[in-house]
Amino acid sequence: MDRRDILKTLGLATVGTALLPFGNLAKAATSGFGANENGSLPSRRKLGKSLEVSSIGLGVQNMSRTYQTTIPNRKEMHRIIQKAFDSGVTLFDTAEAYGPFECEKILGEATSSFRDKIVIETKYGWNIDQETGKRLPGLNSKPEHIKLVVEGILKRLKTDRIDLLYQHRVDPEVPIEDVVGAIQDLIKEGKVLYYGLSEPGVETVRRAHKIHPVTAIQNEYSLLWRGPEKKIIPLCEELGIGFVPWSPLGVGFLTGAIDENTRFAQGDIRGNETRFSPENIQQNLKLVKVLKDWSVKKEATPAQISLAWLLHQKPWIVPIPGTTQMSNMLDNIGADKIKFSDAEFKEFNTQIDAVKIEGERLPPFVQQFSDVEAPLKK
Repeated sequence: MDRRDILKTLGLATVGTALLPFGNLAKAATSGFGANENGSLPSRRKLGKSLEVSSIGLGVQNMSRTYQTTIPNRKEMHRIIQKAFDSGVTLFDTAEAYGPFECEKILGEATSSFRDKIVIETKYGWNIDQETGKRLPGLNSKPEHIKLVVEGILKRLKTDRIDLLYQHRVDPEVPIEDVVGAIQDLIKEGKVLYYGLSEPGVETVRRAHKIHPVTAIQNEYSLLWRGPEKKIIPLCEELGIGFVPWSPLGVGFLTGAIDENTRFAQGDIRGNETRFSPENIQQNLKLVKVLKDWSVKKEATPAQISLAWLLHQKPWIVPIPGTTQMSNMLDNIGADKIKFSDAEFKEFNTQIDAVKIEGERLPPFVQQFSDVEAPLKK
């Protein structure tokens, strides 16, 4: 389930009115970077000790249903995924909860002809009935459930192994030692190659890593929300764990697609995020103004500047921007070509640090699932 569906699972209705079309995205002046003219991503990065992936991945979360609640054309989603691969993308991100199940199916359908040339990462951990797809309350990382979920994932992805499997959220009722034990069993069976954690508590990461090395951590991270800089990114550096930012474009905000006149569709979670509320958005748009100014200076788009900033942070950070538009996908991977000099990066950081972001990234009843520590094993 994506974040919209999490709200439904909790029995809470989202609010908002119709989202205006994304018609006014800032465009690069003359760059051509969006076209990624040489047809490939020149750089590769490592997650953990040995998992090599493209410097920018592709998230397929919204390919079964967009934030605006529309249903994308399935064949077009296949084309976007295939074009991403043709352009050098080797990391594709999904989860059993997206749909549920549908995004894994879309990815499996699109990648069957080049499955052995890519890295697929997916996630388990929400309490989803594996027969019906019904979203049940809360989380479920019981070892027997994990193994059942993996069997379904393999079928939906049309593959015999999961390259990188994340616990989507830490289950407060299951010791992480039991979770990693189940993952180790799956690794021995060849059904999982590497594993990771999403939005975890720091001590849970340490405990997991002692049992079996964690390859990557997923957290929301972007110019709009920089929380992982406090504890998670230093932890990754200390332990040699890769970092995969989800929502690296601030759910569209950092592209220039949202402004003070934007109204959100019913069911669009962004309508519930106070960082986009009328009383906060004007302040937060100052960040977009900085991005637009730098997009002119660097002959790029605001999205490319945002992603290039992430890439410049650490050599083991690999963002996974999602999209349902071919042009946006090509624009995003073009960020690999945007480079900052040391002086430029210092100047850029000075400007963005001067902008205080107002509002919270998630409603409290969703935020409660992040930074959770697993119970101690008795």
